[in-house]
Amino acid sequence: MIASLTGKIQYIASDRCVIDVNGVGYEVFLSTEGLSRLPERGETLFLHIHNNVREDAIVLFGFSERMGKEMFLTLKTVSGIGPKLALAILSGMPLDSLSQAIMTGDVKGLTTISGVGKKTAERLCVELKDKVGDYQSATSQTAVSTIGVLGGSTALVDALSALVNLGYPDSMAREALGSVKKQLGDETFTAMKVEELIREGLRTLA
Repeated sequence: MIASLTGKIQYIASDRCVIDVNGVGYEVFLSTEGLSRLPERGETLFLHIHNNVREDAIVLFGFSERMGKEMFLTLKTVSGIGPKLALAILSGMPLDSLSQAIMTGDVKGLTTISGVGKKTAERLCVELKDKVGDYQSATSQTAVSTIGVLGGSTALVDALSALVNLGYPDSMAREALGSVKKQLGDETFTAMKVEELIREGLRTLA
């Protein structure tokens, strides 16, 4: 089974891409967030892969982060949720917000996701309430650890958490915020609001 792929972007569609790996093109389906983070055609990328085996086909689903793939697999354990709906759920909310909604039983919030009705939302909360805490704690722990590396206030923690929730790897988000700090100086950087940090971080990542 294919666990990951590293290759060049050959083609991008509304819900998938084709990755050229040594002359072999692999069609991979991604979430909305995953598609938004794809590099330009011809550039190299890495994706974690899940193989969904059907009677008539093997369908590949791709994730830029391992935690995204793990949540996808967790969602698929819920009755009535197949791979396409699981991907739609990941497209509907950042990972941290999704795990929080499930843990707190936020049925109303979950039904705002396309394809998720009240009964499906209730099943998510009941069946996964005790299984998604690690996703939220991992995101929070990553964010908190940044204070010791970059220095700063809780705004920095929130900014890093936001960038991670948007799908950027921890190391990339840290590097981006580090670049912002270097460009603006310690005093200005420390005084920045969370929205400003996110905006400048995204500008660096663009």
